Amino acid sequence: MTVRLLAALAAAATLYLAAVPAAEAQPMRCSAEEQACIAICNKHSNRTLIPNCIAACRARMSSCRQTGCWDSGTTRYCGLTRQ
Repeated sequence: MTVRLLAALAAAATLYLAAVPAAEAQPMRCSAEEQACIAICNKHSNRTLIPNCIAACRARMSSCRQTGCWDSGTTRYCGLTRQ
């Protein structure tokens, strides 16, 4: 009895997921990464570090516009639109 119920629920979920249109993700942009980087910089508790942090974000943005890759210092990912 419970096996049939689980199978029916799985079939219903499959049909529902097949009917729901997939959401299309917007392409990632260099400018969005720069904005996120600057937002993180502005959260520093030591205010004297913020200008250097923002300068590093802008340097990463410049590199991203040339290569299409964002390098956060710990990770590097490519395929971003150069905007």
